[in-house]
Amino acid sequence: MIRIAAVGDVHVDKDVLGRYRPALEQLPDVADVLLIAGDLTRHGTVEEAKCMATEFGDLAVPVVVVLGNHDHQSDLQDDVSRVLTDSGLTVLEGDGTVLELNGHRLGVAGAKGFGGGFAGACASSFGEREMKNFVGTTEAIAERLGAALRGLECDALVALTHYAPVPETLVGEPLEIYPFLGSYLLARAIDSAPTALALHGHAHHGSERGRTPGGVPVRNVAHPVIKQAYNVYQLLSEDADTGLVSV
Repeated sequence: MIRIAAVGDVHVDKDVLGRYRPALEQLPDVADVLLIAGDLTRHGTVEEAKCMATEFGDLAVPVVVVLGNHDHQSDLQDDVSRVLTDSGLTVLEGDGTVLELNGHRLGVAGAKGFGGGFAGACASSFGEREMKNFVGTTEAIAERLGAALRGLECDALVALTHYAPVPETLVGEPLEIYPFLGSYLLARAIDSAPTALALHGHAHHGSERGRTPGGVPVRNVAHPVIKQAYNVYQLLSEDADTGLVSV
């Protein structure tokens, strides 16, 4: 069994220091790894990244993260990633990592993702160059995510994004902003591999549970949704019906 703790949208700044740490110190008792689904900071500054590294660094379990839109706000995303990597966190963007946990290999492929919408109400690469660029960005990110997922050799495979791959986990958000919260192309990438679980954040007023068209369980782990320091999900468990248990 692999126990995965997950959260997103922690938006760390100086005033957040110490808020998550007591629960994080308990991680070895309940989880084998911590995955964070973007929006690690408020405005993507180096100082906020250092606060994030202080709060979520030096834990007794591996920590794997993707960046979110807030982490790009100051156009310092490379510097933010460097601070986090130097602090021992693994930052993914269109690539993956394999962790040895409890005698099993957990593969995690991650990407920030981007918008565009979902079946029946999505943007298309037609018309103005600005629209083509918008859709092209999502297409490129989804292609990299799919390639990363398919390229990992592991016993259990997880997709980690910030933007949502399905509309079900957006329920509670205004319909008008769905196209800016995720894209069906991310779900297509997730379904292109034997993915066991997909985790995302971004939708603060959304819902926790969804499923890709291919049947992969999707969980929105944005902190305002799960309302705790992290949720724990079990893979390769004895639950033969789903293989996924939410704790």
